[in-house]
Amino acid sequence: MKISDLRIDYTLKSLDEKDVTASPLDQFKVWFDEALKAKVMEANAMTLATVRHDGLPNARIVLLKGVDEGFVFFTNYASEKGRELNDNPYGALTFFWPELERQVRLIGKVSKISPEESDEYFLSRPFSSQIGALASPQSKPIPNRQFIEERESKLRDELNHTSIKRPENWGGYRLLASEVEFWQGRPSRLHDRILYTQETDASWKISRLAP
Repeated sequence: MKISDLRIDYTLKSLDEKDVTASPLDQFKVWFDEALKAKVMEANAMTLATVRHDGLPNARIVLLKGVDEGFVFFTNYASEKGRELNDNPYGALTFFWPELERQVRLIGKVSKISPEESDEYFLSRPFSSQIGALASPQSKPIPNRQFIEERESKLRDELNHTSIKRPENWGGYRLLASEVEFWQGRPSRLHDRILYTQETDASWKISRLAP
């Protein structure tokens, strides 16, 4: 079968302006809860897009770790995405939940969360994940797999659950969305698209986009 012949007709649900909440954060929480109940695989997995120093887009999958006034994720500040966000503190997030035929897209400004919030999350992680954050010079070239395994082994010998601390170059970011789009697959590619745009007074304008 040719790639161009691959297609699915979306028929599960619909989405109308009158059915959504006034706030995109509240609407996201509704959909996220439904994704969890539907046992969507890695429901908190999202594509994070940033801009490289040469102006080219760059994207990768990260995990959502909290929703408050924004969308929180964690990484190495010296990683590729960390350096890009330092140079240009704006990003885009995309969630895709194929089991529900849904997609959510967000655009907004990204900033570091407080050191206290990062400490709290880091100390809640499994010990192996804590060691991994310390061992990996994320996004930097390394000579081979053995290099990182030896670093991990050395740190395991030196540290324990009580002595480990969050490295200063690792922590959280929060994206404050200014645009949020909810996409629901529909038959004949006539999908439902509801866009929230933040106004100057912090209220949200809700509009329908053509599929």
